[in-house]
Formats: sequence, structure tokens, C-alpha cells
Amino acid sequence: MSDRVTLVGNIVGELEERATRGGGPIAAFRLAVGERKLDRERGEWVDGHTNYYNVSAFGDLGAHALHSLRKGQRVVLTGRLRLREWENETKRGTSADVVVDAIGHDLRWGTTRFENAAKSSGSSAAADDETSASEAEAAWALPGGEDEGARDVEMVGAGAGSGSDTPVSSAGESSPF
Repeated sequence: MSDRVTLVGNIVGELEERATRGGGPIAAFRLAVGERKLDRERGEWVDGHTNYYNVSAFGDLGAHALHSLRKGQRVVLTGRLRLREWENETKRGTSADVVVDAIGHDLRWGTTRFENAAKSSGSSAAADDETSASEAEAAWALPGGEDEGARDVEMVGAGAGSGSDTPVSSAGESSPF
């Protein structure tokens, strides 16, 4: 059984690229999740206990993590926690492993830039962008074609009508906008 957890912490080392038996990508790294407390007597923040987690991201998520994340960055992730007992010649202990369902940068501490992943069909990214744009436009098109039914559609809002840049509503109308 595994529990669902959400963790906010710092990536401890460089991400390690691994592969499944089938050749799929895996991103593996350690995450430090610490607490800070305000020491009211001294008036300063002090570090509390830190927990360390072994994190794995599989498939496209793993490939994207390898491309996007670096040592020292603060991330927010959600996934399945599994506690695993281990033992070697000199020690024994418990390891906290998390298989990631979603991960991203913690925007409280910086900014990031999102890029859609390129499709793996072998075509160029520019062609994919053009296809995506035309598919998005088609999704919002009127059923039955561009002109069919257009005369039955009432245009509302700024610029509605035949090329006018004036708002459609008159001064006497009440509008929340």
C-alpha cells in the first residue's frame, strides 16, 4: 500500500538518468524537506529537522524532469509514498521513496518558463506548433463550416459588428464590466 503525499523541498544532488527494463526514461533524485521555526527568544529563524526522500519520475514526466530540474532548486511534487526497510553489513534503516505523479518549481522562490513538449512523431517543433494552432482554431470554429450559421450568431462585446472599434453596449445599459 502507498500513501499519497505532497512535498515541498530542495533537490539535493544532480538528477540521475535511469531506464526501465523496456528502455523508458526515469529521473531519480533526492529531495530534502526541512522545517524552519522562529526562535522568539533570539528573534531569528532556525532550521528544524530535515527529512530526505528518494524520488523517481517515470516516462515523459521523468524525461521532462531531467530536462527542467537542477540541483538546489525548490520544487513541489505529489506522488505515492512507500516506506522501505533496508539492511546491509553494518546498518539497517528505513527509506522513504516517492513515485512522482506531478512535479514543478516552487514559484514562491523564483520564476520558471513552461514549454510544451515536442511531439515524438519525428516532425519539427515548428510544424507541431502550426498544427496545434490550427487544431485549436478548429476546435472553436462554428459547426458546419465558417459561414454556415454565422448569420444566426449574435456578436456581442467590444468590436462586434462590421469592423467597428466601439463597444456594443450603450451608456444606458448596466454591465458588470
